[in-house]
Amino acid sequence: MQDQMVVHNPMGYPPKVSGKPLAPRLDTLNGRTVYLVDCRFDDSDILLKSVQAWFTEHMPAVKTVYKPISSVYTKDDPATWQEIKEKGDAAIVGVGH
Repeated sequence: MQDQMVVHNPMGYPPKVSGKPLAPRLDTLNGRTVYLVDCRFDDSDILLKSVQAWFTEHMPAVKTVYKPISSVYTKDDPATWQEIKEKGDAAIVGVGH
């Protein structure tokens, strides 16, 4: 009698991904509001606060808003995205190192 072994492909089956176009570039950031979104991944707060300090020093005409998401990076935060759409002109999303 022969033994049989079932072997599974370790590569898995990735989901289908459809690309989206990038948002159009702003002609200037002066007088604009840029949200710095902290997705609460390791050290993303440190990165974004450094980015905020850079803007303050080098581009004082740009308003920055440091905004942590309401939960962890694995959960969507529709309220934050809506706030950015309503009050912001651009966003930098920090996901850590």
